[in-house]
Amino acid sequence: MRRFSLLALSAVSAVFAMVTAPAWAAPLPVVASFSVLGDLVHQIGGDLVSVTTLVGPDGDAHVFEPSPDDARAIGAARLVVINGLGLEGWMSRLIAASGYRGAVVTASEGVTPRTGFSRPGEGGGGLDPHAWQNVANAALYAMAIGEGLVKADPAHAAEYRAGAAAYIGKLEQLDGEVRAAFTAIDRSLRKIITSHDAFGYFADAYGLTLLAPMGFGTESEPSAKAVGALIDQIRRERIKAIFIENMSDPRLVQQIARESGARVGGRLFSDALSPAGGPAATYIEMVRANVKLIVESLGVSP
Repeated sequence: MRRFSLLALSAVSAVFAMVTAPAWAAPLPVVASFSVLGDLVHQIGGDLVSVTTLVGPDGDAHVFEPSPDDARAIGAARLVVINGLGLEGWMSRLIAASGYRGAVVTASEGVTPRTGFSRPGEGGGGLDPHAWQNVANAALYAMAIGEGLVKADPAHAAEYRAGAAAYIGKLEQLDGEVRAAFTAIDRSLRKIITSHDAFGYFADAYGLTLLAPMGFGTESEPSAKAVGALIDQIRRERIKAIFIENMSDPRLVQQIARESGARVGGRLFSDALSPAGGPAATYIEMVRANVKLIVESLGVSP
């Protein structure tokens, strides 16, 4: 009888270990290039992932300078997630320096990119990297990230796919909210000024006219002639709303506001989330905060 009890206990212990082992396993180490992507990975992967974000809240991925710690983080990762479309010009060198040989998910891969002015010294026709500003594109990001997690950690494929599906559902609801908010405003009034051209996808998707003194990047200042032309246009078209971005130097926008008579409508979140506890600590909170501010600045109650 005692021998049977010991065998039974051993069998039960083995089954218990098999059932509970996943709870004890270490989370999948993932590196995301900047805070928006870091949030998307976390929303989809939950407790199954441990996310390191290279360019953190209020950071500027355009001018980021990686450190040796960043290379070590990538070297220890099992998945790296980047935006693509030229946003992280420093990433290929960083991955090479880290010795990383794993998978790299380019979140924007399924997006139809906007084209326009490129970064200084690259001529015209470059790609606009800010595709996440259209919520429908963020859903494509989520699909790519979910499948990347599945390939990196196939044992939890069902959980990652369920996480991606649930998050995409939230994004579809958010897209509807944004469209409804701007439908209430006459299209001729939907004109805004931002520090640099980070909201082109947003403007295209939701029917806004966007002007910006800088191009897609933040690496250089616009010419005095370009700023003067923008000020003339603001006066001529009586544009109400001019915004500072959370990762940009506010002085240029403040100068344009002074000289044009426009009012600074507040601080938009473009290339980075806010710190935890702020108004835009997640991607969904970021979009809602931006829409609320723009709508209010255009003189319409949200």
